[in-house]
Amino acid sequence: MKSDDIGILQEVQKNTKMAMKAIDALSGKIYDDGLSVQMARESMKYAEIYNKAADRLLSGKADFYRDNGFQDMMLKGSVNMNTMLNTSTSHIAEMLIQGSNRGLTSMWKSVNHHEKAGDVSMEIAKELMDFEEKNIERLKQYL
Repeated sequence: MKSDDIGILQEVQKNTKMAMKAIDALSGKIYDDGLSVQMARESMKYAEIYNKAADRLLSGKADFYRDNGFQDMMLKGSVNMNTMLNTSTSHIAEMLIQGSNRGLTSMWKSVNHHEKAGDVSMEIAKELMDFEEKNIERLKQYL
């Protein structure tokens, strides 16, 4: 497996894992049933995309993305700080949109940096980016 493929797939894993952890951290703070159901569906789709990248890395005998505890701590701290005084549906939707935008930005950087990646890796990356864009559109109704 080429290093560009590994880079793309590890970035997909990083983004999907971060999204799932953010949704998990926010799930107890969401009081709108529609948003709660949407977040559960999103988490399942992120897991599906994560597993596609993991399967590809496994078949190529490449290492998975390994996150560090510091990132988890920063994410949870950020969620707690941002929801300490405001747990409105609009605020949570805004936080999720910002997260999706950060994910899109990091994926575009990775795609541009790893331009020699194969079609399958690029398809997985594109699937994630398309999903993020659709999430942003769906979340706008909660602003």
